[in-house]
Order: sequence, then C-alpha cells, then structure tokens
Amino acid sequence: MTSVLADLAAAPRSASRYLVGLVGSGIGPSLTPALHEREGDARGMRYLYQRLDLGVLGLVPEEIGRVLDAARLAGFRGLNLTHPVKQAVLPHLDALSDDAAALGAVNTVVFEADGAVGHNTDWSGFARSLRRGLPDAATDRVVLLGAGGAGAAVAHALVRLGVGHLVVVDADRSRAEALAAAVTGQPAAGASVADAADLPAALRHADGLVHATPTGMAAHPGCPLDPELLTPRLWVADLVYRPLETELVRSARARDVRVLDGGGMAVFQAVESFRLFTGVEPDAERMVAHFGELIAAGG
Repeated sequence: MTSVLADLAAAPRSASRYLVGLVGSGIGPSLTPALHEREGDARGMRYLYQRLDLGVLGLVPEEIGRVLDAARLAGFRGLNLTHPVKQAVLPHLDALSDDAAALGAVNTVVFEADGAVGHNTDWSGFARSLRRGLPDAATDRVVLLGAGGAGAAVAHALVRLGVGHLVVVDADRSRAEALAAAVTGQPAAGASVADAADLPAALRHADGLVHATPTGMAAHPGCPLDPELLTPRLWVADLVYRPLETELVRSARARDVRVLDGGGMAVFQAVESFRLFTGVEPDAERMVAHFGELIAAGG
C-alpha cells in the first residue's frame, strides 16, 4: 500500500488538481471513479480517482486508519468509502457532519486543514433517487433488509421522506435493534425489528422493500429473499448497482413489482461527494447521462 500511495504523492500538485479515491473490498467493478473523472474532465479539472481495494492491499477493515493516514500524506483531497469500512472508519476521523453523526456511518471523507471530516452522501443519494424513480411510492410501512452503513443511510432518508413505520431486518439482531431505536427517536417515525423468519409476514403488510446488503453484487451473487414473497402491491428498491439488474431486481420485475435499481443512488451520492471534494456544484443530469453510457458500454 505504502509504495502505491508514495508514487501518487510524487505527482505534481496544483490548486485545480484533485486526487481522490475509493476504499472498500471488491471495488473493481465500481463506476464511481469514472463518474467523478468524467465530470472533472467536463469541468476542465485535473481529476484523478484511484481505487484502494483492501483485498488488493492486503488489509483488513480494522486497518482503515492506516489507509486514511497514508492517503492524506500522499496528497489525496478525500476518499469515498464503501463496504465494509463505512462504520469502521468512525474512530479515525477528526470530525463528522451532522448527518454522518446521526447515521453512525461515513461514505465520504474530506481532508481539511484541521483534520479528516466524515460525511454521508448515501442518504441524500437514496432520497433523491427514490423521489425521482418512484415519486408516488407509498411509505406508510417499509421493510429495510440490512442494517449496516448503507441500511442506516436508507433509514435516515426514509425518515426524511416521511416513512410511517420502518421494519428493520438484519442477520445481526443487535445491529437491527440499534438502528430501529435511532429511527424511533426521529419525529413522526416509528420502527420495529423482525427476524429473517418473520420477513414473509412483514412484507404482507408493507408498502415497499429496500434491500441494503451486499447480496447481488458481482462478488456476492444471489437473491436476498425468496422471490415468491414479492407481490405487485409492493415496490422494491435495491441499492446494488453492479450489476444493475440484480437477481432481486429481475425477480421483482418478472412479478410486476415496481422496481428502483441502485443506479440512481450511485449517481446522486457521487454528485454530492464531488461537490464536497471540489467545492464545485456538478451537473447532476450530465452525471446521470454518463452513468447510462458507462452501463451501456459494460462499465
């Protein structure tokens, strides 16, 4: 890792040059680097976005502090974070935005003069995607499958969008309970926890389902639930976007269920991260178009 970042640090710097990166596991298929670099090119910036895959670097999530220290020394402006370090990074930051503090999860770190500041653009990315893709979706009762960093962001977004009651399901019940407690503390929102065995009953009474686990990603293939549980009265949102048509998305569409794939959230979280890294407001519609082009070209 040190040699890779040392080479990057040797590159010339200027006020209009931005060196940023993505940290996580199995991030090779991510389109985030290309999205950022294309928008940087369109803005006339020297914008370089690097992948820092923990597996490739031979690191475990608990070593995220080492990655942050090395990246800062190497001249990175900031980092995007994905599974499995969105929560592991918290002890290594100097400050948190209000949203990141409320969520207990960070997907964007900006290196400021006085330290590393954690932000969360996942929640706003999901909220914007849901409003755009399913503008009339009922949110009286929603089931959230997955209570990790992405699940916490979705829960926060759904509260902001006016969800009545959130049912949180996670293999780690204590994590689900913690998220449900945090949601219940928000105005006009309630939450409860259900085990995987209770998922059929939870979905029978729900308006929508949000899937926020890695299942369906290229490195974690499969469907997170029995497709027979999906009925046309539901809407389904999947946060996974590589592949864009996951097994869950494909199964839902085959059953006439309204679907929101993970593309919108991927784009809109990148829009906000770009602004945080550069201080420049990106062209969101241009980034949406770039995403479509990248998907059509196979990434």
